[in-house]
Amino acid sequence: MQIGTDNNLNKRLAVLIDADNIPRGTLKGIMEETAIYGTPTIKRIYGDWTSPNVAGWKASLLENAVTPIQQYSYTTGKNSTDSAMIIDAMDLLYSGKVDGFVLVSSDSDFTRLAIRLREAGMYVIGIGEKKTPSPFIVACDKFIYIEVIRQHAAENTLSVDQDDQPVGHQSDASSTPAEKKKQSKSKNEKVPRKVEKLIAQSVADLASVSGDDGDGYVFMGELGNLIMKKQPDFDCRNFGFKSLSALIKSMDRFEVDFRHTTDPNIKHPYVRDKKA
Repeated sequence: MQIGTDNNLNKRLAVLIDADNIPRGTLKGIMEETAIYGTPTIKRIYGDWTSPNVAGWKASLLENAVTPIQQYSYTTGKNSTDSAMIIDAMDLLYSGKVDGFVLVSSDSDFTRLAIRLREAGMYVIGIGEKKTPSPFIVACDKFIYIEVIRQHAAENTLSVDQDDQPVGHQSDASSTPAEKKKQSKSKNEKVPRKVEKLIAQSVADLASVSGDDGDGYVFMGELGNLIMKKQPDFDCRNFGFKSLSALIKSMDRFEVDFRHTTDPNIKHPYVRDKKA
């Protein structure tokens, strides 16, 4: 899901990773995803590195320039990693060196930390598996599922492999109009009814408070921001789309209008609910 603006790219982010609660091998994808939302100036991962369970992290940490923070497990059954992450997060908060935090864990113990950081004006992104408890998800400004990151990375790898093949081996180029229509319909069926209602209600909310001419159109950028505020784990890639505009255009209920700006080369997308 694209949100990129110059302000976002200039955000200084502290990436704090709980090694006990994320799958090994996803670190590269997590760091690439983080780069969409800002510049990761601080990258730390917490765990008991004397344990054989985390021995396989070394190569990935070196490749992504992530600093391992040693935290011994003082008592069996107690996760001391959480405390170390929370202490470091608060130290970084008061240092004034960052504009936001990326908390990588599937553990609900970080819920209060996310709330506290947002209270201090920090932008908080959560990254975890789909098993992550809801309280931690809604405590973040934005929450991203590791399964989505993994799938996105796999699709990019497949795309590169296809680009390396001769043109004759690319199946999409030879698809008939009927097949392309079937593929489009299949993609549209991935969008649940509740997502359509979420978008429709958000369009209505923005239209009711906007000062436009009453035509029912709302700016796509504002719509995306409102949807993420309502549902932090909303991600177009969950439904097979790379952007919000692509997802909305796949549904017959909505109409998208691209309007000219002061720059003739730039058009802004606006959305309207046909049923409104």
